[in-house]
Amino acid sequence: MHIPEGQVSGNVEVLVGPGDDAGVYLINGIALVETVDIITPLVNDPFTFGAISACNSLSDVYAMGGKPLSSLAIAGYPSCDYEPSVLKEVIKGAIEILRKSNAVLIGGHTFEDPELKFGLSVTGIVNHKMILRAKGAEEGDLILLTKPIGTGIQTTALKGGKVADSNIKEAVDWMLTLNDVASMLALDAKATACTDVTGFGLMGHAVNMARESSIDFVIQKERIPVLENTLILIDEGMVPEGAYNNLRFFQAEIDFASYISDEEKLLLSDPQTSGGLLITLKEENLAVFEKSGIFFSIIGKVQKGCGRIVVK
Repeated sequence: MHIPEGQVSGNVEVLVGPGDDAGVYLINGIALVETVDIITPLVNDPFTFGAISACNSLSDVYAMGGKPLSSLAIAGYPSCDYEPSVLKEVIKGAIEILRKSNAVLIGGHTFEDPELKFGLSVTGIVNHKMILRAKGAEEGDLILLTKPIGTGIQTTALKGGKVADSNIKEAVDWMLTLNDVASMLALDAKATACTDVTGFGLMGHAVNMARESSIDFVIQKERIPVLENTLILIDEGMVPEGAYNNLRFFQAEIDFASYISDEEKLLLSDPQTSGGLLITLKEENLAVFEKSGIFFSIIGKVQKGCGRIVVK
């Protein structure tokens, strides 16, 4: 991957600054990956919420091709509304995920807040010659997605009382799935670009990958994996405000086929929590994923263009 030059100060170099999934800072030959994220509860169980939040925070390190090492917890806590045991369970859930990622929790900070919030500031390492970047897709590349979409809609339905916790088990299982294996495979497959699909939704993150470039992303709607019952929930009005905001913000850079409905556009704009990796790679390197057994879908192809997203 291309490493920007001209940012050297002594033995320290900023390899990736603001604008990508995480920052990368080179010191004494070691490239540190730095990121932070914080979210509000998506589920009713505090342990599960803490675990999902940790997966979500770690995802940016994996999107850069890095390995997480340590983390600091950040918690907004309404002490008048919850017993201390609730926050303890949230932290226990986060620690369980950190254990699976071979990272550790070394401290943190709490602050008074009217709504429970939790997240991690994560530090990891990455090979400075193999950093995955959101930009870099090339004409002819395949576009891969490693998790189904729809978590924002499903968790909105839970909050709205339309479904029970048991009805969104598939969504929870995916949100609890680390992107560590997908990241390793992207590196092995010499991915040309990579990002994780989170708050901007699939379309927003695709726009960020293609924007201000000489390529377009041509995406096949029918090849996009979607969580079961998500379209039914859209019909029942269970669409988060973030999906409307994403669509409004990014739609000028997206060419939707005339037969794609407004509901489908909202689905493709649905903000995700702990979503999958969106990866571009050469077709001859696809075997790396095919042999792995990991879930993925080829959702489109990169063609020569002007930085737009085409959805057919």
